[in-house]
Amino acid sequence: MSGGRDFRGYGRNPPDPRWPGGSHVVCNFVINYEEGGEYSVPDGDATSEAALTEGSTAPFKGRDLAAESMFQYGSRAGFWRLHRIFTKRGLPCTVFAVARALERNPEACAAMREAGWDVAGHGLRWEMHNAFDEATEHARITEATALITRCIGERPAGWYTRYAPSLSTRRLLLEAGYDYDSDAYDDEIPYWVKVDGRDALVVPYSLVHNDIRFPRMGMSSGTEYFDYMRDAIECVLREDPPRMLSFGLHNRIIAHPGRAMGLARLLDWIGNHPRVAVMRRVDIARHWRQEHPPA
Repeated sequence: MSGGRDFRGYGRNPPDPRWPGGSHVVCNFVINYEEGGEYSVPDGDATSEAALTEGSTAPFKGRDLAAESMFQYGSRAGFWRLHRIFTKRGLPCTVFAVARALERNPEACAAMREAGWDVAGHGLRWEMHNAFDEATEHARITEATALITRCIGERPAGWYTRYAPSLSTRRLLLEAGYDYDSDAYDDEIPYWVKVDGRDALVVPYSLVHNDIRFPRMGMSSGTEYFDYMRDAIECVLREDPPRMLSFGLHNRIIAHPGRAMGLARLLDWIGNHPRVAVMRRVDIARHWRQEHPPA
């Protein structure tokens, strides 16, 4: 990452993405596959991971069996509900994958391959990169890349750090051969940045159009989810130039039935809208690289 900040971006005249098929809004749905890569006492950690679990608000001292069970719901049941929802509709999906989580569930890896989903790196474990020195971060990225490649059978093209990349992350990803990263929340279309004289493609992500609104921000029903996310798309259709919208999903959050129905309704609404498309993140990156190469 660079220490500088860009407050202008594309300004009042953003480029036309020229999305395939003339779509005005491209939606990218991301399943964050993390279960089995979080901090846990059985894996040698001092405490259990409590983030993005139901009702947990503070770190738990020691082993939290309830939090462990909520993570296991994500891989045991939640992932498969999301898999059914997307594959039934023939819609593509992106996976932000924690490498250790993939390693623990070969059946899920096979399902991702069979569905043709693109898998991006989300760390070796679910940990904060800004706490690492550069040598440690380099080693983590290298190991995660190799492990995801073994699990999926294809090298990840993209990367998304858990919340907190370091000042070195983007450069280390370029050096590791990544095509893009999503370690930014500052725009709604991709853009290029210079990193030590090299061009790095950023495909921004969003924590706003994200199912974390359920445990963190009081969203209570699938209907509320459907209304909120549909309105985001409608706003762009009515008011804005062509955009890309990212929708973050978690197996242990939105996959519960009362919430998942809202996602299913949203996908059906999108499927019937001629100016809205769903694309994999890797295809968005490739499209941008072709249509808007670095200057």
